[in-house]
Amino acid sequence: MTTPAGVPAAGAPVRLRGRTFGADHPVVMAIVNRTPDSFYAPARHSSSDAAVEAIAQAAGEGADIVDIGGIRAGRGPRVDAAEEVRRVVPLIALVRDRHPDLLISVDTWRADVARQAARAGADLINDTWAGHDPHLVEVAAEEGVGVVCSHTGGALPRTDPFRVAYPRAAPAGPDGDPGADPGADPRTDLRDGVVDDVLATLAIAAARAVSLGIDPGSVFVDPTHDFGKNTWHSLHLVRRTAALVGLGHPVLMALSRKDFVGESLDLPVDERLEGTLAATAVAAWLGARVFRTHDVRATRRTLDMVAAIRGDAPPARAVRGLA
Repeated sequence: MTTPAGVPAAGAPVRLRGRTFGADHPVVMAIVNRTPDSFYAPARHSSSDAAVEAIAQAAGEGADIVDIGGIRAGRGPRVDAAEEVRRVVPLIALVRDRHPDLLISVDTWRADVARQAARAGADLINDTWAGHDPHLVEVAAEEGVGVVCSHTGGALPRTDPFRVAYPRAAPAGPDGDPGADPGADPRTDLRDGVVDDVLATLAIAAARAVSLGIDPGSVFVDPTHDFGKNTWHSLHLVRRTAALVGLGHPVLMALSRKDFVGESLDLPVDERLEGTLAATAVAAWLGARVFRTHDVRATRRTLDMVAAIRGDAPPARAVRGLA
């Protein structure tokens, strides 16, 4: 399909487990956490039965992928690899049996957990901590599954950002040495710098994944809002979604109810849906392809509407003025 004039380029197609999703089908990734302490209470599922019920509901509301996690991303009680496996691997096997057409992602930064998850039926490894375990991408290649390449600015797993900065490099001086521009506005400087850092990090990580034999359509790139970033950074990365699309891989946006949304609107986590959907619509218009969300039905409808406005997909029904 040709992109209409004035519409940003469509993002790269998504390919997982022999299935392809083009621009006409934005991909919804439902969040199901097998944890008792996730930051958003409705996503907490302390038992497998509760998680299975949530997954069935997500599939019914239009989720294409379900992202199963066993550890809260932020600070909290330590969860070792054995406990993480206990929480997620049997659930993945159960979901694969009950929902054979549903794609499954595992949210982990540990290679050993990722391998067991893949063998239980996971199709995608969502490494939200940017290759902290360097063997994780190798596991994805060996097991024939996709991988999410993320950006955290070097932050360690389960840590919060504190006064993070991504200075913009000034033009090279007479001696050829670049440096921070002392005359730049600090907020503008940080926002420009974060895009360069994200693009460079994701390009390197994605290239490594492809070099190991992973299909480029199964290598997602995620700017990872809030992780190693302040609210100014995260807002700017939404604005610059088109630059991420230019990397040539499906762009995953994990925006759902995050702190940058809450701080922008001064709202608690339970009241961040509208802000999340606004950011979702902007990113989708600019070519992002996959959206990780706590709110499947609302996200599905938002993305389908954006696809219709972009001209990527026809209206589900168009009879006004014709019948």
